Amino acid sequence: MNDEEKLNRIIEARMKLKARFEEKMKATPSVADDAPKGSGAINRHGMPSVPIGQTTTSKWPVLDLGYQPNIPLERWRLTIDGAVENPVRLTWKEFLNLPQTKDVSDFHCVTTWSKLNMHWKGVSLLDLAALVHPKENATHVLCYGYDTYTTNLSLEEALKPDVLLVHTYEGQPLPVEHGGPVRMITPQLYAWKGAKWIKRIQFLTEDKLGFWEDRGYSNTAYPWRNDRYSD
Repeated sequence: MNDEEKLNRIIEARMKLKARFEEKMKATPSVADDAPKGSGAINRHGMPSVPIGQTTTSKWPVLDLGYQPNIPLERWRLTIDGAVENPVRLTWKEFLNLPQTKDVSDFHCVTTWSKLNMHWKGVSLLDLAALVHPKENATHVLCYGYDTYTTNLSLEEALKPDVLLVHTYEGQPLPVEHGGPVRMITPQLYAWKGAKWIKRIQFLTEDKLGFWEDRGYSNTAYPWRNDRYSD
């Protein structure tokens, strides 16, 4: 199969996935909340640009589990498996050969800071899902980092077009301290839902808590509902 055929298959599968999850995506609080909590101009999702309890910053604070793995590009791999029809293990070159997405989005940390209008380049999780074809009974993903971190998302959140696996920030390679060579971003959820130094995405047929979710953080993480911790 040549590159054009591969691209056409990804595009076709992407459209089918969008249709499959479109109504669920529209119903998520980050785009359908009739009383979002926050302030500032309305953002690209129709929410206040600064969620409740957040303060904007021009800096990008570094938070991690105390370990910053430095993975050479020739050794980096991304495994996508679980409840999928075509599991894959991508090399760096194969990852960069997938459709690339540029986007501008905001970053909301549960520790109460937000950094707005960040410029990214990477591969959308939607396109990665289109590559592996999730099974009909797949409902969630569990993401794993090279630092042993894990975090979970429902597919209606994970497949939103601004959920990216980014390798470039402001035109430069993503720094190691921020999860380089590749991290996941989740602009419509608190940022802990995006694993740094990502190495695996496992599709699941039922939900499974990640590192912080298992330690009392919210399982849904909606910034405009101040949804930081589990009840």
